[in-house]
This record gives sequence, C-alpha cells and structure tokens, in this order.
Amino acid sequence: MRSLEPTPRSASTARHGLSRRGFLAATSAAGLGAAALTACGSDDSGGKDSSGRTVVEWWNITTGDPGKSIWAARAKEFEKQNPHVRIKPVVLENDAYKTKMTALISSGKLPDIFHTWGGGVLGQQVEAGLVEDLTESAADVTGGMMAAAKKPYELDGRTYAVPFDIGAVGFWYNKKLFAQAGIDAPPTTWAAYLDAVRALKDADITPIALAGKEKWTGMYYWSYLAMRIAGLDQMRQAAESKDFTGDDFVKAGEHLKELVDLKPFQKGFLGAAYSTPTGQAATVGNAKAAMELMGQWAPTVESDQGKGIGEDLGFFQFPAVDGGKGALTEVFGGGGGHALRKGAPKEALEFVKFFAAAEFDRKLVKETGLIPVVTAAADALSDPNLKQVSDALNGSTGFQLYLDQDYPPAVGQEINDSTGALIAGSKSPADVAKSITQVFKSQ
Repeated sequence: MRSLEPTPRSASTARHGLSRRGFLAATSAAGLGAAALTACGSDDSGGKDSSGRTVVEWWNITTGDPGKSIWAARAKEFEKQNPHVRIKPVVLENDAYKTKMTALISSGKLPDIFHTWGGGVLGQQVEAGLVEDLTESAADVTGGMMAAAKKPYELDGRTYAVPFDIGAVGFWYNKKLFAQAGIDAPPTTWAAYLDAVRALKDADITPIALAGKEKWTGMYYWSYLAMRIAGLDQMRQAAESKDFTGDDFVKAGEHLKELVDLKPFQKGFLGAAYSTPTGQAATVGNAKAAMELMGQWAPTVESDQGKGIGEDLGFFQFPAVDGGKGALTEVFGGGGGHALRKGAPKEALEFVKFFAAAEFDRKLVKETGLIPVVTAAADALSDPNLKQVSDALNGSTGFQLYLDQDYPPAVGQEINDSTGALIAGSKSPADVAKSITQVFKSQ
C-alpha cells in the first residue's frame, strides 16, 4: 500500500470525513468487481461515447455508503443539466487505487478527474507535467474555501486541485474515564499530558489505544512533537535541506520515548490494527482506553468497530511543549481533493466545480460527516466535537500536511517505519532523525 500516497491505512479504514489521511468508508479490495478494475484508464476517457456524449472518467475512493450513493447521484445531476456529457465514475478501494494510479503515472496518462491527497505525490505528478493548473480556472470556487483545505494542493503559489474534504488530527478522549482518574480538564502542555497518562494508569485505566501494526498511527505523535518543538518554519527548512538531524527533531523522539516509557498503550498494541473489532478505534469505542490520537473520522470508526461512547467523547488539540517554537494554533492534518489530468476536457473542470458548490458541500456535511471546506457551508456542521476540529482549522495560524503525504513517498515510509521502531524500542530518537535524513538525501 505504498505505491502513491504512502500512508499505510487499512483497507477498511474510514478517514477524511467518514474516515486520515481520505477515506469515506473504504471496503476491502476483494469486494471490487473486475469491471471496476478493467475500466480504469479506458480509451473513451475524454472522448465520445456511442451517443456522441463527451465522456469524463472520474476516479474516486468513496466505496461505501452514504458517500458512494451521494457522489453517484451528484454525477447524475450534472448529466441531467449537461446532456452532452457522461460522467464515468471508477470507484476503487484505497490500495487498489494507488496501485492502478502508479501504473498510469508510469504511462503518462491519468484519468480526467482523480482523487488526490496533495503533497509530495501531487508534486511529482505536477513536475512530470501530468496535472492541470487550476489557479485561475477554478478560482471562482476555491476563493470561497477554507485556507487550510486548499494548502495541500498549492505548489509554488499555484493550485492543482479543488478540495472536498479537510480535517485535523487531535486527541479523542473519554470524558468519563478522565473524570474517574481525577483529570478535570484536557491537558494543554506535554508535561501535563504525561501527568494525565500517569493519573489514568494509577486509576487502572489504559491511557492510550494505538494500532502499532499500522505505523502511521505512531507517526502522528512524532510529527506533532516535531511541530510543537521545532515550529513550522524549521520543519520547512529541514525538508528543504533534507536534514532532520537537528536537536529539535531528536528532542521530538525523546519526548515520544518519554511517553512510551510510561507504557501507556493497550495490551498487544504492537500487533493491533486501526480499524478492526479489536483494534485501536474499537478499544476507544468500547471504553477500554481513555484516548487515541487520530483524525476527524475517529468518532465514526469508533462507533463502527466498537460500541461508541456517545456524549462521553471529547476532543482536544495536541498539547504545546514547554520551550517549543510551535504554537497550539498550528494544525496537523489533511484531506482530499479532485485534480485534473493535463488536457482534460473542459467538462471535467465544470463537473469538479459543480461538485464543489456550497449547497453540495452542505449536503456532504449533513449526510456523511465531512467537515465543510466551503466557508458558506459551515452552518451545516452540528456535531460539537467536529465543530472543535473545524474551529481549529479555521483559526489555525499554520497547517502541516501529514508528513507521509507531504514528503516523497520513500521519506514518508521511513518516518512511519522509524517512528514505529522507536515505539517498539528498536530505534533511538537520534536513530530516527538520522534514518529520515538518510532516506531524504537519497531522493
């Protein structure tokens, strides 16, 4: 599952709205029909069908309802208003999508419209001349969108995709378990966070659920600590110089090791997946752990895989680190967007803009749990925890895309793997910084 966007999400992971790092309820690849796979990259893409209609091929990863049905209905609405156009959805599970896209990138031919997470992979596609520049042509819709939602698709001041989803990572916690441990309010500093972990352990409550088998879940901790200690400017400088061996990045690992040394995770966490009946989300959803560090899709997956904890569920942002250069208002997250292949028919752009309309974003918010990307649709968000996430994004003073999307795929893989090794006890904080730098410099 490393072919494009390097995040090792489980095929069943729901992230980016119903789902990290963009799944609206993915199903297993085995459930895909052969027709869906063989349809990819078909010859009529961007051409005409037997009825003379312009065919627009649209690849997306929305494999589960309600999203799948809502998206299909939107395509039909567009066709009704534009009878000369046929929107041809190709719906793929996340892993299958990445595999097929890798092959198409090698051939130099992408679908007319395709899902993107932005960051390093989109940058490689742009550099290869495969993606349409939408800076001016989509400005009438992107101008009304949240700044953080647009950032992952902006490269050198130009825009290469139109977002439909945005979110942020933070701590989802059980208010009842916190109260049982005598924790009156969510911690706002790392020192207070460690104290909260100790208090939970003293109360015989498992503090944190972690899917150690899927190393991206541990990557969130190192990434946020690096942000809080080094600050976003130094993060950018490190990426530009391909050097993460500075003291602040080693300190990020040291602080993570402080947490790991407290043994805060559930029993068997190193073999646990994220989205399974015994995984990270279910452990929190069944009130067997007090919290998890996860994206805005967490409540849905907790309820899907566990019982869910209803009104006992709360959200707080990743704490500040004393002496750190980063701010609580700097957010770590990502989303999903639609990009166009270079030379896509004009009808492809028209559909992407139709999909991005405020009234449809409002429908997605109400019916699928997405956080609105269009500012005019903000009134559709009613969930109090998701409102906190949305407010954090709207009030953010800086936004960092998931590192395993922002950086080249091999680097993202190494960050995930090295962080996982640190959590497992087989790498030191200095080893992590050194390994990331070595892989980055090899790119």
